[in-house]
Amino acid sequence: MKNEFEIKDLNLFYGDFQALKNLSLDIETNKVTALIGPSGCGKSTFLRTLNRMNDLIDSCKISGDINFDNNDIYAAEYDVIYLRTNVGMVFQKPNPFPMTIYDNVAYGPRCQGIKDKRILDKIVENSLKSAALWDEVQDRLKKSAMGLSGGQQQRLCIARAIAMEPKVILMDEPTSSLDPISTQKIENLIDELKKDYTIIIVTHSMQQAARISDSTVFFLLGEIIESGDTKTIFSNPSDKRTEDYITGRFG
Repeated sequence: MKNEFEIKDLNLFYGDFQALKNLSLDIETNKVTALIGPSGCGKSTFLRTLNRMNDLIDSCKISGDINFDNNDIYAAEYDVIYLRTNVGMVFQKPNPFPMTIYDNVAYGPRCQGIKDKRILDKIVENSLKSAALWDEVQDRLKKSAMGLSGGQQQRLCIARAIAMEPKVILMDEPTSSLDPISTQKIENLIDELKKDYTIIIVTHSMQQAARISDSTVFFLLGEIIESGDTKTIFSNPSDKRTEDYITGRFG
């Protein structure tokens, strides 16, 4: 059992407000880990610590350790570009770039200096196939990504993340703005992707967490109340607050 991330005594402040409190957690490689809990409990804030997106917020202060590849990602000498290449992100609302479908997927590899069209063609095709989108768009790669449906746009954003060949894909409520059919496609895709990637997903849907995740972490008011095997958390939680949240008594 290998861990992708090892988090120890993580605290995060926005100014004087403490958003995350003494979090310690191991995230296993090639597993789907679901982060659940009511709005404002720290799930998305925690997710953004894993690729240092909180660096963009001036008032944000962080203490504790997050180890990735046996290196502390918050160490002064740590290469943030290496981190963000290896830890991709898919957001709540699909956010394709206003360019062609092809250029969306090729954007990251081009930024890394890949100019050879044959290599880019292969990366684009493989990434779109991995995101279960190739069959739907192979005849319109030169058309604008903005013409795709919401569900297709979200799969394109997943393809864009995959094109960088990351080890981890972070997903912040990736299906919350999608219809049930598109949601099912993304869930099926996540199940396929965990063969090659470690996936950490924030979700408001208990049913989704139960369906797609191997491990579940329950957050409440910036703390981890309980974490472990998804089946155990949902069928036999050890903390009353976890049970109350899962059964819909609050949140």
